[in-house]
Amino acid sequence: MAVEQALGEHARLEMPFELARTLLVQGQVRRRRREKRAARESLEQALALFEELGAPLWAEQTRAELDRLGSRPAGQELTAAEQRVAELAAQGRSNKEIASELFVSVHTVEVHLSHAYAKLGVRSRAQLAQRLASS
Repeated sequence: MAVEQALGEHARLEMPFELARTLLVQGQVRRRRREKRAARESLEQALALFEELGAPLWAEQTRAELDRLGSRPAGQELTAAEQRVAELAAQGRSNKEIASELFVSVHTVEVHLSHAYAKLGVRSRAQLAQRLASS
């Protein structure tokens, strides 16, 4: 497959942005083939690279692909994005303020908060703040 060949070529080059874009494409292809575990691995690698490179729009696109895979099994730890959103919400920031600070949409903030609430077993920002403070 062309994506695997491209990834092989990236191993020879020092081009992290291009590698991240190729991993994103690989994750999209794997998701469409219903290879969820493999898709998640590719997309999480791409997300980590995009965040490290300071490419928020590409990171947002990658998060959207991860969201299309469906939720993780219950009892999982918060993702890095969920953790950032939850911490800002616990500090009293509004969804709009969080979205602006993290360069994401308000909808993305809402999705990350709902996932964080479910994973932490809380129902309000006050409970969220207490839970984060205790851990």
